[in-house]
Amino acid sequence: MTRPVTDALPASAMAGILRDAALYALVAFGLCVPLIAYRADPGPGSDLVLVPRWGLVAILCAAVFGLRLLQRLVLLRRDARRALAPSPAQATEAVGGEPDAGQAVSKLGLRAFVAVALTLPVLAVLATGDLASSRYWIDLGILILTYVMLGWGLNIVVGLAGLLDLGYVAFYAVGAYSYALLSTTFGLSFWVCLPLAGLFAGLWGMLLGFPVLRLRGDYLAIVTLAFGEIIRLVLINWTDVTGGAAGVSSIPRATFFGIPFSPDEDGFAAKFGLEYDSMHRVVFLYYLILVLALITNLVTLRLRRLPIGRAWEALREDEIACRSLGIDTTATKLTAFALGAAFGGIAGSFFAVRQGFISPESFTFLESAIILAIVVLGGMGSQFGVAIAAVAMVAGPEMLRNLGGLKAVFGEGFDPSEYRLLLFGLAMVAMMVWRPRGLISVRMPSVTLGKRRAISGAHVSEGHG
Repeated sequence: MTRPVTDALPASAMAGILRDAALYALVAFGLCVPLIAYRADPGPGSDLVLVPRWGLVAILCAAVFGLRLLQRLVLLRRDARRALAPSPAQATEAVGGEPDAGQAVSKLGLRAFVAVALTLPVLAVLATGDLASSRYWIDLGILILTYVMLGWGLNIVVGLAGLLDLGYVAFYAVGAYSYALLSTTFGLSFWVCLPLAGLFAGLWGMLLGFPVLRLRGDYLAIVTLAFGEIIRLVLINWTDVTGGAAGVSSIPRATFFGIPFSPDEDGFAAKFGLEYDSMHRVVFLYYLILVLALITNLVTLRLRRLPIGRAWEALREDEIACRSLGIDTTATKLTAFALGAAFGGIAGSFFAVRQGFISPESFTFLESAIILAIVVLGGMGSQFGVAIAAVAMVAGPEMLRNLGGLKAVFGEGFDPSEYRLLLFGLAMVAMMVWRPRGLISVRMPSVTLGKRRAISGAHVSEGHG
């Protein structure tokens, strides 16, 4: 008779778990001493006074100890259940597999995300009372949708084709500078520069693709990282064209198909019989980036069902098997780099028209890391997962700015804005521990033949099929 999984743990196993949790708490203590144990406050004159905060250090170390202990116990319980009842993912033969809850949520969730995005300005106005007061939420929505579009663009390269790209921000920069220079130098409108920025970025994506055709894994990541830094350094040092570290300013704003958002008689408000409000331009930019993001999503979903999309997925699973099937891996990689870069360039063009000013400091490696984290956290290949991860990565730190309720726990001197990145980093670490394959880890194949069946995890590098 099998033992239930709720039996008490052996003393040796429990001692090992406690030692492991204590080690984690000790490491947390070592990190907290130089970062959190003392706070520099202004003292008399121009001096600084170090205020000790050992109570906060003790609370954080105790939290790390408790969370690690809970994690080990939950994982031990899960392993015990798997030993008693193997899951279908561990089967050695194909078993029947209808779409599970994760697949259904992914399909319906993307539609719900689009519905919320379409109505966000209206919801913001209803919540705040007027259009001017809703600017913060609409601006936050613009920022989120920009990263959603960037995430969906990089998802083609990383999630579908399996090519690790750490220099994606370079294409973002190419698109932004393409629009800025074309509009300020030649006077071209936004609607002309938008596709040109995508074409220029796609061209640079192909130029990056040629040298890395034979590279994989860590070597590919190093080359793409170097490419992103090279582009940034060129932008800084080519002062005659890019303006150097000073950047490009006075970038023309987008118009409503030739109608400017100005208070004069030829402006948007006068043409449509509305009272002039500067928020009209902000709402227009919001729906503009929403349309661009939806186009990126629709193109990606369509391409996944075409031969090129199936070639990307074959390349991601096994490049050698992909070659043996007669698939041209050179063209497959180049198209992935070019299309992903083109969408990044279009997003960069929008960024330039929204900001009105760009500089190389806006296109650092941190931006590439954030976009890649969005793709990995959301689940590589999952459109809905990338959208949810973008909301968490962008809106999460913003929400942590206003966590005044934490003062009741840590004292009145606690400022949540100082620890928002720390708290968010801990959340990301927990995500990698509990959901290492991302929020949406189960992907449906692009094309199915006959009855849908699950595949053994041993036969697919990405796990359960």
